[in-house]
Amino acid sequence: MAKRPLIETAVFPVAGRGTRFLPATKASPKEMLPVVDKPLIQYAVEEALAAGARRLVFITGASKRAIEDHFDSDRELEGLLKSQGKSELVKQLHSVLPSYATCIYIRQPAPLGLGHAVLCARPAVGNEPFFVHLADDLIAAERPCLSQMAEVYAAKGASVIGCETVPRKDTDKYGIVAVEAPGQTARIRRIVEKPKPAVAPSNLAVVGRYLLSPAIFDHLARIGAGAGGEIQLTDGIARLLQEEAVYAHKFEGTRYDCGSKLGYLQATVAYALAHPALGKNFRAHLRQVVDGPRASRKAR
Repeated sequence: MAKRPLIETAVFPVAGRGTRFLPATKASPKEMLPVVDKPLIQYAVEEALAAGARRLVFITGASKRAIEDHFDSDRELEGLLKSQGKSELVKQLHSVLPSYATCIYIRQPAPLGLGHAVLCARPAVGNEPFFVHLADDLIAAERPCLSQMAEVYAAKGASVIGCETVPRKDTDKYGIVAVEAPGQTARIRRIVEKPKPAVAPSNLAVVGRYLLSPAIFDHLARIGAGAGGEIQLTDGIARLLQEEAVYAHKFEGTRYDCGSKLGYLQATVAYALAHPALGKNFRAHLRQVVDGPRASRKAR
């Protein structure tokens, strides 16, 4: 059997306005919100690079220039840091984007949905499989989620969607899949966008990770507006699985919904606790915050 090719292209739909985080996102993209010392979009890029991607395609919109600036070189800043003897910070700047990676920026002309954003990437992707990574979903994992999915692709030779089980009451917040058989990886029989709990085919939810066949583009180009008046990626996948296999993969790791304020705060705490330089002191601080009121009550 011929060896499957590496997935070299990752698409990052970053055109959304992040209204749930206003006013913080009025002038700065939500993907640039920091989790400890890196913005969400950098975590996303690092995951894609770890999975073998070399071509990074950002589908952008208005007020997203900060993302381009983040991955561009800043020789003036580097020169200043060098003159101050801060060589370690210079190394950190260089690590933001390795020299072998290429960034491509494509403007989504109107907010027509995730499916439309993916379709905008077609000229840059070409006729090859590709990753789609939604930076809102931050996944902490020993093996990066996209790397896990690339392994499934190498074995199956078909599209793969990252999934996790959710409470049934929350099915109307996700794309939901029904699979042929239980297990960590299973072929999808059906996919539905945000079904009500009473009619949901399961509680196996799609999260922000996809490895897609280029055949998806033809389906996205043909379908009309779906839920919310937008071109839904879920609808394109529903058509794709009628002509070729699409697999659901229950990834190993912990997902943080950084599109919500609570999820973002949870991610910040978790990543701060795991930080090699900050974790110990931050853990001690949290204990003081939690135990402080209790201790003062005991002292009365």
